Order: sequence, then structure tokens, then C-alpha cells
Amino acid sequence: MIPKETIQNIIDTARIDEVVGDFVQLKRRGANMLGLCPFHNEKTPSFTVSPAKGIYKCFGCGKAGNAVNFIMDHEKYSYPEALRFLADKYNIEIEEQEPTPEEIAQDTEREGLFALNTFAQKYFSRILHESEEGKAVGLTYFKERGFREDIIRKFQLGFSASAWDAFTREALNSGYSEKYLITSGLTIKKDDRLYDRFRERVIFPIHNLTGKVIGFGGRTLSSDKNKPKYVNSPESEVYNKSKSLYGIWLARNAMVAKDNCLLVEGYTDVISLYQSGIENVVSSSGTSLTTDQIRLIHKFTRNITILYDGDPAGIKASFRGIDMILEQGLNVKVVLFPDGDDPDAFARKHRSVEVETFISENANDFIAFKTRLLLNETQGDPIKKAALIHEIIQTISLIPDPIIRPLYIRECAEIMDMDEQTLMHELNKQRRKKIVKGDKQDEELPEPEMVAPPASELPDISDASAQEKDIIRLLLLYGTENLSFKVRIEGGNPFKEEFEEVLVPVAQYICNDLRTNQITFDSEVYQFIFDAFAEGADSNALPEEKFFLMHADKRIADTAIDLITPRYELSPGWEEIRIYVPTETDDLENTIVRSLLSLIHRKLSILIYKNQQTMKVLDNTSEVWSDLLSRDIYYKRARNEINRRLGRILNG
Repeated sequence: MIPKETIQNIIDTARIDEVVGDFVQLKRRGANMLGLCPFHNEKTPSFTVSPAKGIYKCFGCGKAGNAVNFIMDHEKYSYPEALRFLADKYNIEIEEQEPTPEEIAQDTEREGLFALNTFAQKYFSRILHESEEGKAVGLTYFKERGFREDIIRKFQLGFSASAWDAFTREALNSGYSEKYLITSGLTIKKDDRLYDRFRERVIFPIHNLTGKVIGFGGRTLSSDKNKPKYVNSPESEVYNKSKSLYGIWLARNAMVAKDNCLLVEGYTDVISLYQSGIENVVSSSGTSLTTDQIRLIHKFTRNITILYDGDPAGIKASFRGIDMILEQGLNVKVVLFPDGDDPDAFARKHRSVEVETFISENANDFIAFKTRLLLNETQGDPIKKAALIHEIIQTISLIPDPIIRPLYIRECAEIMDMDEQTLMHELNKQRRKKIVKGDKQDEELPEPEMVAPPASELPDISDASAQEKDIIRLLLLYGTENLSFKVRIEGGNPFKEEFEEVLVPVAQYICNDLRTNQITFDSEVYQFIFDAFAEGADSNALPEEKFFLMHADKRIADTAIDLITPRYELSPGWEEIRIYVPTETDDLENTIVRSLLSLIHRKLSILIYKNQQTMKVLDNTSEVWSDLLSRDIYYKRARNEINRRLGRILNG
């Protein structure tokens, strides 16, 4: 159990922009930062981070929170796991207290698998570096591939011994359960016997974005053709192959810095390039590229460069994956290595600067590359050329950006010696087919016809949530600020009125007004926030913004974040050209007064409505009905006065 003082230290130390920036590419926009939301698929950034307030908010899917919430949501960590992650990031020592039996019982399968995978990685690394078999077989193999000692340790490479169950016995003796050994795929159970899945193989641990081991890849060094060259961990609670990329935990910062991701095929390609100083490299680990993997890359950059070994068959096989990249709005380039070299072999033959120069100088735009590659195969055959045109246009039609598509059409028309208008006509046909099939996500749609909403959708006269929300928003944003009032000085000069300035906190002004008018909130969360400010106003100790943003009750924290995070900000460019847009803070007192009057007006309307509903079912000669009528007249007069002060048309 983590002590409360340590938890507070972690929360105070963690910078939301640094925490989120490890997973999302953020760009400065005024006081806030903006990026693509990591919690849902979007092409236009709506994910806002406020470094000053220590919070994030997505206006697309609604996700919001602080640094701890972000790690919990993104990495699917428990609250203690997220705290430990942040403590490790900021080098905060945690002196944990003894957990209670209830806390021990809350351990999940996910936590158990993470713990087992960490144990397995350390075991395989120890066997590689310390056992005779590991050094003679595994370490020799890695050294022959040119991997330095520091790189071997950085990627946590390992070796699994040739004994059938060496790892399984070690894990069981260390207290790990058979259930997790089988679930993780580290152990295979057959005929009531347990075997090591990765027996007699060099080991490549696979990590998630935060560096936790989620699975393993094992390569055999045997010449036995009946053995598969590679085996991988099966899917589990912590490992989803289609959502994982090998090397991403080491590459993410470099991907942001370079604004590019190099995509290769195998584990050793990643390691060799990384050793050459090219750190923005990841691998799909031999699997076909998936949409989830593309979205994972998109969190850090919109540019992907795919490195090929020059095999035409392999290149063509990857075309579908590249089309998926284009469909997600990313830019794709390809690099072909000479003489059939793969990235691993090329990196081992050349100096670091030569590798980097070769990649930058030989990166070709994918669509132009694909056009030239397929054009060479048509050999003057018009039927093949027609098929090529259809295929290239199909690829271009996937690009969501309507400005980029015509640019590619123009380039391909030049390469194929075709009329640009003909290709554009074909592109439009392809786009129309997509629309007919229902793929309209990036098309301009006409404005819907304005019609009156059905009665069931008309505003509810008994609902004051919008007005309550506005008051709570003002409290959260300006509660501790002061309003200035001029008050007449009593007992001064009898021939001259004299005034003095009195400062009243916004929270005190709002709370006193609503309590005087006996206004309560229908929302439990709003009432809690109001009461906290009211108590603070009474004791001259108003709650700070952080009290609500970091509140243990997620409903309160989410509400506070939602209310204080603006979706849009005024561009500083307006002031530069001397155009000033009025804001609510220009006349904060008037803003607050109008909001208070609007809330009281709505509360009076609710009382009038309920009062009249009661009058309908009573005999109009009864004494109760007469009292209700007097109340109705009083409420309406009060509401009409508010209408007058708000400048509204009086209608009884």
C-alpha cells in the first residue's frame, strides 16, 4: 500500500504534458497543447492537454483526467500500478506499507501476467549471460550478428536452455502458478506434462509503450527444417499482437523528434538500425500490418518510411498494408536496399552515417514508387496498363485529404503519360462508389433541413441543468477572483457622498446570492462543488482548483475538468492585427449576475409549472387553491422582474 503523502508527492510532481507526451505527439496551441486522442480513432486533433491545470480532455470521446488517470486509461493499469509507473518516471521512492488482505485479493490476472513476464525476461537474460550453454550458443549468435553488449542488454535479449522444462521448473519453484504459465504461453501443457514453449531458442522480449514485457519471440538456431524458425507468445490479457509493435517503447521519443517512423520486418532489423544510431524504428514482427498498429504509430508521427530488402514479391505482398496506412491519413515512403540486403545486413556492412544518408536519399513516395514498379511490368500491354491505372487510382482514392489526392493524380499522369483529367474522372468514380457503400466519413455533407423537433425533443421546462452547469463553471473558473464594489462610507462628510472600494470573492458573491434565494442544485455533483465553495467562503479558505481536478471521486474530477477546459481558444493573431474580441472576463460582474438571474428564472419557471399542475387537479373554490393562486402570482411577478433585468420580452 502506498502512503498518502507519497501519492500526493507523485501527483504534485507528475507533469501532464510530459506524461501524455510520452504517448501522444502534442503541439502547442496557446496555453494548451493539442494532439490526436489515444483513446479513439480520429483524424482531426480534439485531445487537449492543459499543463497549467495538470489535466487532459478529449472533446471527441469525452475522456478526461489527470496524469494518474491517463496512465490508468491508456495502459489499463490499476491505480497503484499507475502511481508506481509515475514514481519510477520521476525517481520518487515508494516505501510501501503492508497490503491488507482485501488489497491482495484485488490482484488481477493482468498483474499476474506482467509479473510473470518480468520474471521470465530476467530469467532468459540470466541464462544468456551466465550459463555455459547460454554463452556458448545464444551469446555467440548475437555477437556474430554484430550486436554490442550494451545493445543486447538494452533490448533485454535472452536464451532459453535446451532442457524441456528448465524455465517452467524455475518459475514454479519461485511461486508462479501453473495457470499463468499456461495462459502467458511460456509453458505448454500436453499429456499432463509441462514443456517450455521457447526451449533452445534465443529470446526477443516484446514490450508495450511503457517498457513492460508483454510477450516474447523466440528464434531457433537449429538446422532442423521441421522446427519453425520463429515462435511467438500467444494472445493474452496483456499481449495483443495486432496492437503491438516491436521496439516501440525505445522508438517513440525518436519518432516524435524525427517526425518519422521507420518500419521494418524483423526483430534483428530493429536492433541493428538502433545500434547504428537510428532509433525511430519499429517492426510489425513478421505479421501483416494492422489498423491498430498504424494508429499506434499515428500517435507519434504522420510519416512512415518502410524499409524493404528489394524482393519484388515481398513488396507487392505489402501493398494492402500500405493502402491501410494511406487510408488512416498518414504519409508513406519506401526505401529499397541494394543487392537484396535487408536493413539488418545493410546496417552491419556500413557505418551509421552511411545508413542514415542512404535512407534519407533513397526514400521514395509510395504512390509514385508503386506506379513505376507496376508500369515496368505492363511491357506495352494496354490491358495490363488499364489494370494498373485502376489499381493506382484505387490507392489514391483511399487518401482522406481532398487536397493531396489531386496532387498524386497529377504526378501519376506524368509517370504513365496519361491525361490528368481522365485519371481525375476515374478517381471521382471510385470516390462515388465509396459513398454509395456508406464510407462518407471525410465527405462534405449538406446542411440538414431545419425542421421543428418532435414534442419529445423539446426542452424540458423542469430541467435546470444548463443553468446549474453555468454557475458551477463560473465558480470553478473564477471562484477565488475578486469583484470590486464601491460602497458608501457611513458617517462621513454630510455634504459629500464618499465611497470606498470593497473586494468580494466571486465564490462568496455567488454563494450568498443563491443561499439568500434558497436555491439548491438538482445535480448531486454540482451541489457538492457549490457546498465546498460555500463552506470555503464562510471560513475564508476557498478550495483550490486542484481540490476538484484531483478529487478521489471521479465524477467530481471529470465534471471539474469538463467545465474548466475550453474547446476553443482565441488566436493571438487577432490582437496582433488589433482586433479585440470581448470575453466574459471583460465584465465578469455582469456575466455572473446574468448567470445567477438565469438560474433563478429557471427555478421560478419550474415552481410555476409544478404549482399550476397542482392547481389543475384541485377545486378552485378550496382554500388551498386560493393559496396556490397567490403563490402563482408572486412567482410570476418575480420572474417578470428577472425578465426585465435580463432585457427579455415580458409575457406574463
